Amino acid sequence: MNNQQVARIGIVTVSDRASRGEYEDLGGPAIRGYFEEVLTSQWEPVARVISDDQPVIEATLKALVDDEGCCLVVTTGGTGPAPRDVTPEATLAVADKPMPGFGELMRQVSLQYVPTAILSRQTAAIRGKALIVNLPGKPKSIRECLDAVMPAIPYCIDLIDGPYLTTDEATVKAFRPKSK
Repeated sequence: MNNQQVARIGIVTVSDRASRGEYEDLGGPAIRGYFEEVLTSQWEPVARVISDDQPVIEATLKALVDDEGCCLVVTTGGTGPAPRDVTPEATLAVADKPMPGFGELMRQVSLQYVPTAILSRQTAAIRGKALIVNLPGKPKSIRECLDAVMPAIPYCIDLIDGPYLTTDEATVKAFRPKSK
């Protein structure tokens, strides 16, 4: 664990329309704004806007982790049941370890707001020394899901030898087990 390391966080918008410039990317900026609000440790965003093509998603995730050194990659979009929604498949295809609890919790939280949350296929996985988390596409849903899983993310990053992330405890309290 390196307390002085600047955390690199990949923010990936998966959207055919946004990648072609036909639609304003609202998800990526919502994720960045969330981390600007809750993280107190040093970090820098590495943002990408890409199409809903599984090979493109896989290559982007690999590049962000393997080449850019991101300890956390957060995606938005491509988690529904539509034929072009393949972000979870791409995430699991490049994963070393699936982390299904993230998706389970995000769906549970989202079900408090909309009954269609059962259609969501968010997931998370470990690749090397990075956690990849798939979020929904709407900014309101992104915030609800991040509020749910963010308390566990810093400790997960600790466990995979990533940088030490700290949060503004008035906004999100990161959970770390107490020393014995």
